[in-house]
Amino acid sequence: MSSHNDSFVASGNSPTQSKPDFQIDNHGSIFLVRPLNPHARTWIDEHIGSDNGFQPYYPTVVVEHRYVADIVAGIQNDGLAVA
Repeated sequence: MSSHNDSFVASGNSPTQSKPDFQIDNHGSIFLVRPLNPHARTWIDEHIGSDNGFQPYYPTVVVEHRYVADIVAGIQNDGLAVA
């Protein structure tokens, strides 16, 4: 039995995590950046926009693999979570 006073450590359960704001889908040469809530949609509108290249699934954004790391860093730097 654990001698920890922290109930999360003692029970083996972690605190509830909030849901991610974005889902990133890797399709090889392209990634899909999918907003999962209104805050994420606003971020997409303000930082990428529907007129940024060919965006047939907007607000899900089609991104080349060479740009996705910078986009994810920008999302996280603005305090949003990525799954």
